[in-house]
Amino acid sequence: QVQLVESGGGLVQAGGSLRLSCAASGRTFSSYAMGWFRQAPGKEREFVGAITWTVGVTYYADPVKGRFTISRGNAKNTVYLQMNSLEPEDTAVYYCAAQRSYSGRSALTDKRGYDYWGQGTQVTVSS
Repeated sequence: QVQLVESGGGLVQAGGSLRLSCAASGRTFSSYAMGWFRQAPGKEREFVGAITWTVGVTYYADPVKGRFTISRGNAKNTVYLQMNSLEPEDTAVYYCAAQRSYSGRSALTDKRGYDYWGQGTQVTVSS
């Protein structure tokens, strides 16, 4: 059983920063990549960014490029999402997800390409 647990969400003013964490656990957990997605009320879950475990290559959605950074922690199976210059439009529930094996470049940005999901953490940005 693989578990992903997000933490670090909260309420922040526009222009502020938050750092989300995702801790993965499981008896035989391994993955090719970890992704972050978000879902605002009434909207589809959308890609935010992803990082490959081995090489650490990162990918970002256009709305967050230059503001958000994904990194791997020193502790194994931990990934972070540093969010700076937050905007009210960033308000959403943020989910981390794990992709077990390489499924092509496009699968990294597609929620259907991920095998495991966390429960989500709420991020609210006030104006």
